[in-house]
Amino acid sequence: MILFIVVYVISLLFLYLIIETAVRNGINSSVIGEYLKKKNDEEEERKPDFDNDHHGA
Repeated sequence: MILFIVVYVISLLFLYLIIETAVRNGINSSVIGEYLKKKNDEEEERKPDFDNDHHGA
């Protein structure tokens, strides 16, 4: 009985990883995913970098 539960839990974890990977790849390769990635990259370029601001030092 315990062996059945262990195999069942491992099977569920394996199935979860497969579905998560498929969904993530599907979203990333979709048109909307590409658009959101491009938009996010553009926003990161516009953020000021305060770490490199050494005016007084």
